[in-house]
Amino acid sequence: MQPAPQTLGRRERNKQEKLDRITAAARELFTQYGVDEVTTQQVAEKADVGSGTLFLYAKTKAELLLLVHNMKYAEALASGVDAASTEKAVLDAVMAIITPIVECNRVQIENGRTYLKEIVFGDPAEPHHAEALSLTIRTEEAIAEVLGRDEALVARDPSKLARIVSSIMFVSMSSSATMGLTDAQVGDEIRDQISVLLGA
Repeated sequence: MQPAPQTLGRRERNKQEKLDRITAAARELFTQYGVDEVTTQQVAEKADVGSGTLFLYAKTKAELLLLVHNMKYAEALASGVDAASTEKAVLDAVMAIITPIVECNRVQIENGRTYLKEIVFGDPAEPHHAEALSLTIRTEEAIAEVLGRDEALVARDPSKLARIVSSIMFVSMSSSATMGLTDAQVGDEIRDQISVLLGA
């Protein structure tokens, strides 16, 4: 007999509710105005929490952005992995993983570029940054698993190839040269580069 699932205590529920309000407020304000135009005080006011309370969940605006985008990235990755499982061709399966990540990162392009910059240059000891790094690792693992379906690619080390694919995706999403392109056009550029890498 399995133990009954434990329910959250009042304190934990209150903490989760505050976190949910802060995340929702930051997401709405960042999407509407862009991260550069929003202050942490505005997020606190919209979430109906004090500045000190907000500081407990995210000490800076960059951490708030990581908090918001990590949730979106995790959802996009899960969607992509599901889609990849139904694709037979390796390149199609890799793109199935990448496409929702590109789309979620470009909902507000400047926010997405700032998020990517925080992943690369932010403080890895900060919990939201650590979670973002974990998501990039999980993305590479999912891509490596797909690449491992092809015996020729197994001989070329799918993990290393997945790291290169991840780099292609990051550069394509963060480059100023792609800002005026549609999501589909960015996806096509990424696909072309990965095709060359894989010899597809």
